[in-house]
Amino acid sequence: MKKAAKNFVASILGRQVRRLQARADFKVIAVAGSVGKTSTKLAIASLLSQKYNVRVQAGNYNDLVSVPLIFFGEKLPNIYNPLAWLKVFRRISRQIKKPYPHQIVIVELGTDGPGQIGQFKKYLQVDIGVLTAIAPEHMEFFSDLQAVAKEELSLADLSCKLLVNSDLVATDYLLDLKIPFSTYGTQQLANTRLGNIVFNDQNCDFDVEKNGQIFMHGAHESILEPQIYSVAAAIAVAIEMGMNADEIERGIRSIKPISGRMQRLEGTNNSTIIDDTYNASPQAAKSALNMLYRIKAPQKIAILGNMNELGGYSQSAHRELGELCDPRELDLVATIGPDANKFLAVAAEAKGCKVKTFTSPQAAGEFVRAQVKPGAVILVKGSQNKVFAEEAVKLLLANQADTTKLVRQSTEWLKIKERAFG
Repeated sequence: MKKAAKNFVASILGRQVRRLQARADFKVIAVAGSVGKTSTKLAIASLLSQKYNVRVQAGNYNDLVSVPLIFFGEKLPNIYNPLAWLKVFRRISRQIKKPYPHQIVIVELGTDGPGQIGQFKKYLQVDIGVLTAIAPEHMEFFSDLQAVAKEELSLADLSCKLLVNSDLVATDYLLDLKIPFSTYGTQQLANTRLGNIVFNDQNCDFDVEKNGQIFMHGAHESILEPQIYSVAAAIAVAIEMGMNADEIERGIRSIKPISGRMQRLEGTNNSTIIDDTYNASPQAAKSALNMLYRIKAPQKIAILGNMNELGGYSQSAHRELGELCDPRELDLVATIGPDANKFLAVAAEAKGCKVKTFTSPQAAGEFVRAQVKPGAVILVKGSQNKVFAEEAVKLLLANQADTTKLVRQSTEWLKIKERAFG
């Protein structure tokens, strides 16, 4: 019943998007990939907004039903509320008849299984597709990494041109692309490359190279490589859109960290919390730990939750992250969730780390709060279900007003967490 309702709604919305694209002159930029989609989408929007009128949705409207709503600035009603949907359809029809005020629309395309990105072709014509990464994701639905690559690269079937993160997408996956593409990155040779990157505790400086030549110098408040990839993608899109160095430099300064993605918060006992609780993947978790190792602090604590939806990769992925835990850098490792407790914690303890395991984020937060020394830095990272590590952050905040900066704090989410943990 739900699937039929969604298909019916998607068909109507799809026709409305096609009508809009036929009547109005604007560019569509679509972001896909295994990790970093939302951060990349918002970084591109922030940078391009220096020159263009950009429409983007801050949340996760990334499926067949919700993506069309972005074009019209509409919120997603309950799929079982026909009256609400009828009102949405009518408002959209009225919008289509008016001049469209936006020059660029930026969307995020999500997938939970094979064939889902391809369905967007029913209504979406993309000028620039951005592929952030190919890495293990939703592995209970994909047979292997090759299947993930096939799904994410189906973005090319919707796009006129593709921009690809050359550090996180293996070259072999790009051999059969039938559309023009260019690359961005930090480590490999790329058409747009951020080089000479220097991190400190507060930000980083870098050079922007365009086809091997220095194009400009930039600086950003990022302290983690995945954040820099979002900045690099935004710069690559801006160059593609014809922005000059001055416009791009101003745009880089406008890119800000967002909730649950390497956001720095003031913690108890004059500590610093690095809140990366929106989600967790093996690559992002490893980068987060390496970032923590770069920071100088009298005490370092890592709260690491389950990395969900890895299927058969889960055991090895959690074990590898545990093996990356360095007792010379970490005073305490706290884990949350079944696979983190069973595999990550054991591997970290074998490396010599002090480790505590927890089945709820509240218990982890309460324990860590009692251990925090003045000036400590606390990294908190984990996936959603069975973890919700933002609830551990809540107990570590110096100012409870900062709770509003955490992810998943709506009434609906709090009810879900109440049912999960009590």
